[in-house]
Amino acid sequence: MTEITAAMVKDLREKSGAGMMDAKKALIETNGDMESAIDYLRKKGLAKAEKKSSRTAAEGLVSIALDGTKGVAIEVNAETDFVARNDIFQNYVASLTQRVLSENTPVDAYADADSASGQAVKEDLTNLIAKIGENMAFRRATRLEVANGVVAGYMHGAVVPNMGKIGVLIALESTGDQAKLQELGKQIAMHAAAAFPKYLTSAEVDASELEREKDIIREQARAQGKPEEIIEKMLDGRMRKFYEEICLLEQVYVMDNERKISQVLKDAEKEVGAPVALTGFARYQLGEGIEKEETDFAAEVAAAVNG
Repeated sequence: MTEITAAMVKDLREKSGAGMMDAKKALIETNGDMESAIDYLRKKGLAKAEKKSSRTAAEGLVSIALDGTKGVAIEVNAETDFVARNDIFQNYVASLTQRVLSENTPVDAYADADSASGQAVKEDLTNLIAKIGENMAFRRATRLEVANGVVAGYMHGAVVPNMGKIGVLIALESTGDQAKLQELGKQIAMHAAAAFPKYLTSAEVDASELEREKDIIREQARAQGKPEEIIEKMLDGRMRKFYEEICLLEQVYVMDNERKISQVLKDAEKEVGAPVALTGFARYQLGEGIEKEETDFAAEVAAAVNG
């Protein structure tokens, strides 16, 4: 039996919005498995759907770079926010971003210590760690490119231009006006920064994630006493709502709260002067998915003094 700690209960409460006792019970029932505990709470109607914004649990910088028909986003992590404001660290991140943008090396190779690119990145980071005195890691990179059109971007919470907390790339395939495509892409990137899409279209949603969501909807309906035939009819409407939450083209545009992103693209074609297709996107939020160990600073100081 897994020990249920206060830290686990606190973490689940933050992720689900559930009360303390409900969170503790959910962890007990699921033997401490966080994802299963969230599902348990949702099925009982005791938690909201998973929060759109991931908990930021690591420091460093997200960086983007754009060059007409291509663009890149990268994330480099560090231990403290102080490093993100360090000129040496910022210069390193900017240089690495431009390298990933300009080279044709597969982006995965930069994080692979067995590749030439990965070895070079690791060596540069090792030297930087020695200079600054803090552990760092190159976490991920995405490169987007179109044959015709633009790759546009937006940086939210910028520390310096094109580096900050949330970076978004939007790839628009079109033969239309480049300046107008850039502005359209930036507006959609701003939307994505706020709306947290996980997929571009409903066809891309992972099958296991779909089944998990359907199971939660069924359990919620059964708890309300709905018969099975009604539950299955409800699924279509509820799944449409689910797609609207996680698929970029299905989301309602935050700028007007009326049109879906797919309609925004269609409406823009007249002004742009050609059909417009959103072929890809990347949204990087600093530290998403990384759990950072929390420490009691006062206790550390006391231990150091008493030791």
